[in-house]
Amino acid sequence: MPADSQQPIIVIKKITHGGHHGGAWKVAYADFVTAMMALFIVLWLLNSNQKIQKAVGGYFNDPKGQGKMVGSTKSASGEGMSVSKEDMANLKQRIEAAMKKEIKDFDKLREFVEITVTEEGLRVELMESAKSTFFERGRPEPTSDGKEVLTMLASQLAHLKNRLVIEGHTDAKPFGTPDGYCNWELSSDRANAARRLMVSQGVNPHQIAQVRGFADQRLRNKQEPEADSNRRVSVIVRFEDDLGPDPAKAAQGHPEPKAEGGHH
Repeated sequence: MPADSQQPIIVIKKITHGGHHGGAWKVAYADFVTAMMALFIVLWLLNSNQKIQKAVGGYFNDPKGQGKMVGSTKSASGEGMSVSKEDMANLKQRIEAAMKKEIKDFDKLREFVEITVTEEGLRVELMESAKSTFFERGRPEPTSDGKEVLTMLASQLAHLKNRLVIEGHTDAKPFGTPDGYCNWELSSDRANAARRLMVSQGVNPHQIAQVRGFADQRLRNKQEPEADSNRRVSVIVRFEDDLGPDPAKAAQGHPEPKAEGGHH
């Protein structure tokens, strides 16, 4: 067959498109929306109160809700947790860790704070120094350091079922005013001032089992009755077995507990 009589060969190329870029834009858009949501959550937290910030932070520290302190999933949801005798040591460690983390210049206060497990429960003692560390000298009003420590304690204890006892103590130095105000009133008033502050920071009023004022009748340092460490306020977390009536079931109209003078 002659060469010029052959049929021409036609080559057809098929042009394909990326099919909406493969959907990669959807992934990028989802990342953008997630980032914006995270930004709004951060902005909301920055403008929320301290209690909410601690609860959210506590959740991320204990997402499984195994902790018995504020911020766990159980306590944050409003379900009060109780601390048994076996768990008091763990509670002690949590409070000590919170103090180191949340209280500024805690190193200067460390020697005036003692946390021990006693027969009655976990006792947190705030002892005075010669410069009046936690309460104004001869007055029931807390100092700025006292307010900071009591606020921190309230945040740690507010979501427990365990009842709380607050005590006030003085040294044996003679103290009194022309109107008869003496160590009995001072010890009771300091304990009551601590109660009011902790209640204002989230502690249920019915969680307070007792407010006691002992004046100089229960000296911490009996060898030195006038020692500064005898002036102190103690917050006691009662054992689970000593809970008494559930504060969550207490009548809303009940008055808040009044101070008990140790001389009665």
